[in-house]
Amino acid sequence: MELILRRTVDNLGEEGDVISVKPGYGRNYLLPQGIAVQANPGNLAVLEKERAAIETRKAAIRSEAENIAKKVDGTTIVIEQRAGEDDKLFGSVTSVDIAEKLASLGLAIDRKKIILDDPIKTLGEFMVKVKIAYQVTAEVKVQVTPPAMEEKA
Repeated sequence: MELILRRTVDNLGEEGDVISVKPGYGRNYLLPQGIAVQANPGNLAVLEKERAAIETRKAAIRSEAENIAKKVDGTTIVIEQRAGEDDKLFGSVTSVDIAEKLASLGLAIDRKKIILDDPIKTLGEFMVKVKIAYQVTAEVKVQVTPPAMEEKA
């Protein structure tokens, strides 16, 4: 089934792309959600008329995403967590913790854009990928350390 994407979808394509998908996926998800339209001659003609506007919109989104990626890439954040034996954390560091720490640095990143296969459960340094936009990613260094020792009275 040939469709024209009306917005960018991860693992499928960008807005304005003509894609080929299985009929059930197109009929039951992409078309009813308004994500895509049929690739018939009328819709293809409309796409060609709007091509310049779509390209400028995609370029603006991409340049903004690349600027954010430059700020995020190489950033080091330190998260303090209590740990027990063998440097195992009592809890874990999740994408929510990383998003909050980035927000405190002035980098507002949605927690769903932080790619963690599994929560971090040990002390140490970890490189975490952040998906900024379609095909634009950055890496953040996360240092998980034990909290600073408190004075005992």
